[in-house]
Amino acid sequence: MLRFLFQILSQLVLGAIALLVVHLTLPDVALSLSGFFVALGVFTLAHIILGPFVQSVAQRYAAPLVGGVGIVATLLAVWIATWFPGGIQIHGVASWILAPLIIWIITALGGWIVMGLIVDRRLKQRAARKLLGGEK
Repeated sequence: MLRFLFQILSQLVLGAIALLVVHLTLPDVALSLSGFFVALGVFTLAHIILGPFVQSVAQRYAAPLVGGVGIVATLLAVWIATWFPGGIQIHGVASWILAPLIIWIITALGGWIVMGLIVDRRLKQRAARKLLGGEK
């Protein structure tokens, strides 16, 4: 449960960073302050729900494509985030290709670093201390 909460928190932080990078680097991406929060919430929720679903479908019907699950889930999450008024707006084919790619790279690498190198290590240390009787 604790790992899941850290995963959601890291997804929110990394999603915020990724949305800001996309907004600042791609001229055809519009994002207002209120739209930032709408897009971040929708994107995070959609990504958390769609990630496992897309992976399940890929494993069942297209096993060689399982590695691309993250980018597909990110593309779908960004697309869903554009449905909400005042959220993120993306115009042009190049921006539709680059925005999900940039967001995916930032969230994937950041997630790997945060969850794999920091959170998992801390949770393992905590479990070891508990096992040794150092923490109750």
